[in-house]
Amino acid sequence: MTATPARPNTPANPNTGSHDLPVSPELAAFMAADWAPSPLPADARVAGFAVTPARRARLSARFPGERLIVPAGELKVRANDCDHRFRPHSAYAWLTGLTGEDQVGHVLVLEPSGPHGHEAVLYLRPRSPRDGVSDEFYRDRRYGEFWVGRRPDLAETERLTGLRCAHLDDLGPAGRNAATDPELAAALSELRLVKDVWEVEQLQLAVDYTTDGFEDVVRALPKAFAHARGERWLEGVFGLRARAEGNGTGYDTIVASGAHACVLHWIRNDGPLDPSRLLLLDAGVETDTLYTADITRTLPLSGRFSPVQRQVYELVLAAQEAGMAALRPGASFRDFHRAGMRVIAEGLTEWGVLKSPDGDLHRRYTLCSSGHMLGLDVHDCAKARTETYLDGVLEEGQVLTVEPGLYLQPDDETLPAELRGMGVRIEDDLVITADGARLMSGALPRTVAGIEEWMGTLLEG
Repeated sequence: MTATPARPNTPANPNTGSHDLPVSPELAAFMAADWAPSPLPADARVAGFAVTPARRARLSARFPGERLIVPAGELKVRANDCDHRFRPHSAYAWLTGLTGEDQVGHVLVLEPSGPHGHEAVLYLRPRSPRDGVSDEFYRDRRYGEFWVGRRPDLAETERLTGLRCAHLDDLGPAGRNAATDPELAAALSELRLVKDVWEVEQLQLAVDYTTDGFEDVVRALPKAFAHARGERWLEGVFGLRARAEGNGTGYDTIVASGAHACVLHWIRNDGPLDPSRLLLLDAGVETDTLYTADITRTLPLSGRFSPVQRQVYELVLAAQEAGMAALRPGASFRDFHRAGMRVIAEGLTEWGVLKSPDGDLHRRYTLCSSGHMLGLDVHDCAKARTETYLDGVLEEGQVLTVEPGLYLQPDDETLPAELRGMGVRIEDDLVITADGARLMSGALPRTVAGIEEWMGTLLEG
């Protein structure tokens, strides 16, 4: 495969800062000279190199003769001249295997080729030369190698990916764009509903790292108790594991103590820790290949559940067990949610909170669905059509979460006082198998006795 000849990258307006110093002609000439070659290793390959051609072929078959554009995405400003950390769009990563921060602005195009097929071409911003034609490599804060790290050149990217590569400036005419075309976006989601063996392995790795992170959090509880924002201390502890082992967290970590656990997406994480209350920890490590885990545990901060905490926890656990038992190929996707919510509604009726388990009044206390697909996105395949996902049936190879919860608001006068201000969610990751489902996150205990023993061992150590 022969790469497109290199051309200089010469931005008309380099991304410099207001406080950058001017460059004299003498410095510019000096910067352009005497650089040794620094090629990428000849055997370098992207992770998932072997599986991406089949993925592209499946997409090609859905849109014969059409030009398909799948962008990696652009940088977004966080504040002034500081950008958010970049993560490529999941569809782009799935089709190319490219997951790094150096993919800013790159675009995969499936160019029509022959009566039905496509040729995949990757349009990218290649590494800047250091020959004086361009000063991007040392002046540009967004793309310069000395500012954000090395990018491969066109030939190196072809070797990394097996794709023909071209300069981003040659992107050419429009086509169906995944960023704006609902039909193409839906197809890209639906093609990812069933995971291949390599993807399941990546998800298991994410789960295993997340398990380690949960253990780190429990060990850190004594120091977190001493801090005025103990929730945030624990968020940092988990984040350390996520960055050390993977790309980072797959979503903003939820560390919710006491009544904060009644806020489903509590990410302020600015509260103290009270040993008499529960802690809801919802967190997931994202691997370097961008697959994320999504696990929640609700833990007694004292190390032991009180009687009323145990009462609520065991009802949610029973709902989760019922949901897991409903997972099998051919079952409706909604079956596991219905099974879990029936348990919740019956339990609330037994407590006298509801008059009957029938109807949907239990949703005042459960608020949301009991699970979702999992993969490159924490809420994976979200653009899939309703008939293929929410109203579809489960298939072997799909990975999903089961996460029933009870959110008993502190100001809810339908509840007895002892239940108010308590939030419990238990969330695990499972892969659908030929005859049921395999629990991927089973290394973390879920029962009351198991959690108390686990916490005791970690805190004593």
